Amino acid sequence: MSALANKLPRFAPYAGWLGRLRHYGLLLFCIGAMIFLMAPVLVIIPLAFNADPYFTYPIKAWSLKWFIEFFTDEVWQTAVKNSFIIAILATLISTTLGTLASVGLTHRNLPGRALITAILVSPMIVPIVIMAVGAYFFYSTLGIANSLTGIVLAHAVLGTPFVVITVTATLAGFDQALFRAARSLGASPWTAFRRITLPIIWPGVFSGALFAFATSFDEVVVVLFLGSVEQRTIPRQMWTGLREQLSPTILAAAVVLIFISVLMLLTLEVLRRRNAKMRGLTD
Repeated sequence: MSALANKLPRFAPYAGWLGRLRHYGLLLFCIGAMIFLMAPVLVIIPLAFNADPYFTYPIKAWSLKWFIEFFTDEVWQTAVKNSFIIAILATLISTTLGTLASVGLTHRNLPGRALITAILVSPMIVPIVIMAVGAYFFYSTLGIANSLTGIVLAHAVLGTPFVVITVTATLAGFDQALFRAARSLGASPWTAFRRITLPIIWPGVFSGALFAFATSFDEVVVVLFLGSVEQRTIPRQMWTGLREQLSPTILAAAVVLIFISVLMLLTLEVLRRRNAKMRGLTD
């Protein structure tokens, strides 16, 4: 009987009608806020399947021709290739640097830890336009302003704070006694990190890498300053299309970006649940 009672849904007690009114009022407010935030996305998706080359409702005919154009047009394919190349390279750099920085920040006797942390996360605070202008003048002196290398390095700087934050949060629950035990058994610092620390904190590392990838993949301001015609990315091509020629192919590209974002969010949720399970936590 007790087992059956545990399986029945439990309702939170409310203090009279005022408590119920507060509860359902908050619920309606949250639903309304979610609809308000999601409305622009929900409006864009049907327009990408419109057969007419207009951004108008109602939709008279449905078609996939804008997606076909996105996946077959040479200009868009170059933008897709550049976006993935830049995002992957920037993610590798930012994940490596951010993970190493997070490991260093966990040392108790590290002098100036707060200052170092503030410097590492400052790209999240500084306006992106200022970041792009500064990178343009600095990279111009190095001769890499209008190159793929310059964009990759700038995007790596933008992605590193996300890796630092997620990996540092993961390391906060890591038992350092495991690392010290590996060192006492003769393992080198690199071996102990690779065999002990990294397998435990990899969900945080992967989560930070996903955030860094998303930051680079969706970024447009830095690309406008540092990229040439050969370094067109999907966001820059969308920006150019909005200024020069309003084509529904832009909406198809937006739907693809939304799909990629949803996949990354689902992946992050899976990693969160796995990390919680590893720590013995329950929802």
